[in-house]
Amino acid sequence: MIPSFTPASDRPVSPVLSRSSLWLVALPFVAACAAASTTPPATASAPVAAAGPANTAPSAAHDAHAAHAAPAAAHDAHAGHTMSSMPPVTIPAGAMITEADVRFMQHMIAHHAQAVFMTRLADSAGASARVLTLARKIDLSQAGEIKIMQDWLREYGQHVPDTESWRGMRMVGMLTEEQLAQLQQARGTAFDRLFLRLMIQHHEGAITMVADLLKSPRAAQEVDISVLANEIEAAQMAEIGLMWQMLADIP
Repeated sequence: MIPSFTPASDRPVSPVLSRSSLWLVALPFVAACAAASTTPPATASAPVAAAGPANTAPSAAHDAHAAHAAPAAAHDAHAGHTMSSMPPVTIPAGAMITEADVRFMQHMIAHHAQAVFMTRLADSAGASARVLTLARKIDLSQAGEIKIMQDWLREYGQHVPDTESWRGMRMVGMLTEEQLAQLQQARGTAFDRLFLRLMIQHHEGAITMVADLLKSPRAAQEVDISVLANEIEAAQMAEIGLMWQMLADIP
């Protein structure tokens, strides 16, 4: 049975969960990753390349993966942002936000929601204890960040996507229907390997989205979105390093 994404009832997020507390949740994993190189092992296959520009740190990691370039068809499948029915953005008078800020939050909700859906496949797929631990950490942190982004959008009177919005939206790094079907069918060690490769792809897409935001004129000046965007980038870069190491450790 395909797991549904219902954080309110399945894995509730505390209403007092803040950006700082989410970052504290991630600290043990970030510390574990610091010792691991973000360069993938030579024996591991690289993830699908993320479309769009990236900032300096992701570019360096991407260059390290160049020898393992992914098929162009998979890259093209993730090009650009699409959405089913997103209303126009109207910025409130005096607000220190831009349309790019609003779109980033709306798109990242869908991006995170697909990642949470992926993590909730691990229990029934017979994932290893190590992969299960990582999946649950990603679930906790990204479900919490979804609530933060939804609250932020409400505060500024913007359209708030729900946790099913990923089914009708496609951003860089997100899984195609074919990739998602493969992950749902995988079991045991095969699941571990595929989950890690696809989550690396997914994380690289989120890092690219942050880089795009930071390049936008006057974007990310409001304190909450600035803090959140930088925390997403730092945490996901650290997790990418950990996942490459975990791939190398799979027999």
